[in-house]
Amino acid sequence: MTRISKVFKALEEQGKKALIPYITAGDPTKEATVPMMHALVEAGADIIELGVPFSDPMADGPTIQLACERALEHGTSLRDVLAMVAEFRQKDSETAVVLMGYLNPVEAMGYQTFVDAAVSAGVDGVLMVDLPPEEASDVDSIFKDAGLDVVYLIAPTTTDKRIESIGKSGSGYVYYVSLKGVTGSKALDVDDVARNLERIRAHVSIPVGVGFGIQDAETAAKVAAVSDGVIVGSAIVNRIAANADNPQQGIDEVSALVSGMRSAMDAGGAKGA
Repeated sequence: MTRISKVFKALEEQGKKALIPYITAGDPTKEATVPMMHALVEAGADIIELGVPFSDPMADGPTIQLACERALEHGTSLRDVLAMVAEFRQKDSETAVVLMGYLNPVEAMGYQTFVDAAVSAGVDGVLMVDLPPEEASDVDSIFKDAGLDVVYLIAPTTTDKRIESIGKSGSGYVYYVSLKGVTGSKALDVDDVARNLERIRAHVSIPVGVGFGIQDAETAAKVAAVSDGVIVGSAIVNRIAANADNPQQGIDEVSALVSGMRSAMDAGGAKGA
């Protein structure tokens, strides 16, 4: 059982849902990333999605595009990101870490070289935005043979046939993109999310996390009520950006946001128990 599977199993036994924050590695500085990761865990994160900076993040909106730009200005590389995970693991052996990004940096490093380094660093899974399951058979096996979960995206427009394929190929969890468009969108209809999750679960047996449009504790609680996990990205990255000149202030504001989401999610679960 992978670390990600253990996290979801433990949460299910506790009647809780996973809180999965996203940050871009190296934003606003390389030195701030590992302290931010630890702060996220202290605030209630169960899994951390750690973004690998890329020069052409086509699936992301302005918030995360700018985060990638800031990280790349500091020269943050894929090897730097792996080193950050290794440093994080010196103090935390339980929180799952998923690298989220694009295929190009992995290809440039070499798949087997990347996998060996990722496993050594303590990475648990990968989410490559531009690696659809239809094109992933060879790469997928390299990841999974090494014990890395492969997380795939499902959108509101994804067909049942493709959801079924993702259900067979994916592991750890699937990431349901709750809105059409890029990251950072705001108009979230939780009832619509619930209807789509019912359709997804007819074909997917692993947990389903929901991201896009989750800006505050109230929305996080509503999404947690219908999903297995709440994924929060732009709301966190916005706070980091607003405090780029004062990383500790950014950490404090992000901690407050995530802590509030954790409390609201857990309270909602207690009411439904």
